[in-house]
Amino acid sequence: MATEHASGGLSQDSAEPADPVLSEIGLALFHLRRVWIKPDLMKKIRAQTSGGPGGRPLQLSNLMVVHAVAALNAAAEDPDSPAAEVTVGAVAERLEIDPSTASRLVGHAIDAGLVSRRPSPVDARRANLGLTEAGRRVRQVAERSRRAYLASLMSDWTPEERTEFARLLTRFAEAAVQAPAELEGIEKIFREAGAD
Repeated sequence: MATEHASGGLSQDSAEPADPVLSEIGLALFHLRRVWIKPDLMKKIRAQTSGGPGGRPLQLSNLMVVHAVAALNAAAEDPDSPAAEVTVGAVAERLEIDPSTASRLVGHAIDAGLVSRRPSPVDARRANLGLTEAGRRVRQVAERSRRAYLASLMSDWTPEERTEFARLLTRFAEAAVQAPAELEGIEKIFREAGAD
């Protein structure tokens, strides 16, 4: 079987050359993934956020819930969209996770003092979620930090390069959401490679 190299080519045992541009994109995405899941990065995040507003250590999942609840609340307030409540189910859909996991993560965000829960005026069995003042502050600081980090990475880029990158990355992300990688594709890789 063929082995892909960083240069974009394939080893001699393949008759089909790889598209070098696609290989570069794949390698860049692989490196980005490795940057974001480094254990030492997660340790630093936890060390810097060890004292959450509710006395509970903040987790990366708290930020995910805060951003989801904020986005869902903004969508619910948009006059052009149908009014919707911000429920655990809506958070599960937004984060693309199962409802039981969403329920646990929302519970942690509530315990951390970042998210509030109030009874739904539509269905008493459901809760309507919102951000607390602490949740709004955490979201603002996270947004500011993210913008500063991206600005530092792109400090030598022209405004035109930033605009074009944003356009292409958004287009790429939207395409990936519409056609996510399937588990079958990963199984196929190992099957074709003859690995157990």
